[in-house]
Amino acid sequence: MQMSAEELRDATCIVCPAQSLPLGHFDVTDRPGPTSRYDPDVGCRVDLVTDVPVCVHPYRVGLPPGQYCSGGVPVPEIPEEPPAPTRNALELPDDVTDLEGWIIAVVRAAGQSRIHQALAAAEEVAGKRFGERAVVTAMRRVLTIELTRQR
Repeated sequence: MQMSAEELRDATCIVCPAQSLPLGHFDVTDRPGPTSRYDPDVGCRVDLVTDVPVCVHPYRVGLPPGQYCSGGVPVPEIPEEPPAPTRNALELPDDVTDLEGWIIAVVRAAGQSRIHQALAAAEEVAGKRFGERAVVTAMRRVLTIELTRQR
């Protein structure tokens, strides 16, 4: 079952191409990295080679990594449960725009029974790199979306 446009916007980062593009009109990679960069003119990450918009959080958009736009890979049905965050997704990002996605990866990897411990640990670790204000902003959005998703 495909998510509605509204559900997709709620499930993804504010800089995700899924905020403005339908599935299939962007690629999905397993994490942020040197092959893509945030382009403020486009409003999302783009691949440095293909110039195609890229989602870097497959566990948020609900699709496995794939070249849906640049390679014409068909968009599969989105499973009930999104893909689990990869080990790479659990590494603290260097860019604050990826902080929200990282916190969600930490929460989902921890599971519902350990969500409070995971949030506390994520807040402490992220605060050392990004500062309190950035962490609180990301945590608010994560809590709004993730806590309702896990009910």
